[in-house]
Amino acid sequence: MKTIELTKLRTLALVDRPMPTITAPGEVLLKVACIGICGSDVHYYTTGRIGSQIVQYPFTVGHELSATVVKTGPAVLYLPPGTRVAIDPATPCFTCDQCLKNRENTCRNLKFLGCPGQSPGCLCEYIVMPASSVFPIPNNVTLEQAMLSEPLSIGYYALKQSQPRPDSSIAVLGSGPIGLSSIASAKYLGLTEIYATDKIQSRLAAALKAGAIYASSPENRDIVSDILKLQPAGMDAVFECAGQQETVDQAIELLKPGGKLMLVGIPEFDRLSFAIDKARRKELTIINIRRQNHCVKPAIDMFASKAINLDFMLTHHFPIEKTQEAFELVAAYADGVIKAIIDM
Repeated sequence: MKTIELTKLRTLALVDRPMPTITAPGEVLLKVACIGICGSDVHYYTTGRIGSQIVQYPFTVGHELSATVVKTGPAVLYLPPGTRVAIDPATPCFTCDQCLKNRENTCRNLKFLGCPGQSPGCLCEYIVMPASSVFPIPNNVTLEQAMLSEPLSIGYYALKQSQPRPDSSIAVLGSGPIGLSSIASAKYLGLTEIYATDKIQSRLAAALKAGAIYASSPENRDIVSDILKLQPAGMDAVFECAGQQETVDQAIELLKPGGKLMLVGIPEFDRLSFAIDKARRKELTIINIRRQNHCVKPAIDMFASKAINLDFMLTHHFPIEKTQEAFELVAAYADGVIKAIIDM
């Protein structure tokens, strides 16, 4: 089968690999339909690592996908061949202390698609997943939307973890796919005071489409001053979705006393710093977001109900033969890209 492998920094190769086979009764063989390129995939492409997770070449990245069922193991009775599905890229063990506490996203033995040391990714024609990670989609949900259920599930999980009230005011710093998913989730949950920032003009327009009432670039405006003029009391929660020191600093300034700093973005560096005097005096709560937990099905339901439409995020399509071109586009934030998709 056609497979894309990362062979060294910024180098992807199209190779032929054997088709995977079902080895356990609860597994599902899937024909991959489309794959979204995530920022974490680009980290591996450009730097070869995310923190302690270091690529050993060759390696296949990718974890955002939709697919069609080809075959199932004997224990899987509800996914007939031809079923269109969304995928949770995480495979928890279901037996460790974290899983038993309903924290499968921090499973001690987690295997995550496209994560070095855990599992190869989905940039290939076929993949085998446990049925617990496979979610049928209704007829009115497209395969592209099924793929987007993965980033949407992260945005939705981040909002849930912030425990918002209908009158909460929030800021989303970084309006890429995860930031936009956070904005859309906030709107879905009934929030109206949603402020967004990004350095790319096309993403500011997308933030307004997703549900923000304010969208501006810190390169053109003093966004802290602007937002605090509109909300003098400050933000109840700020979602840092850029993985940058400057956005963390902005978040500390924007938050009201008792506010919550939600760390959603993945930095390319090992340490962040905080203005501890301000954070302490405001008694801020800092919450890390580790992917998502039990939110893929709600994300699919949001698409199915038409409560959320993120099709505007699907900006670029590529065949598998042009995967390297797609990664370079995303790495350069070029041509107004939000989500680049590899069509299989």
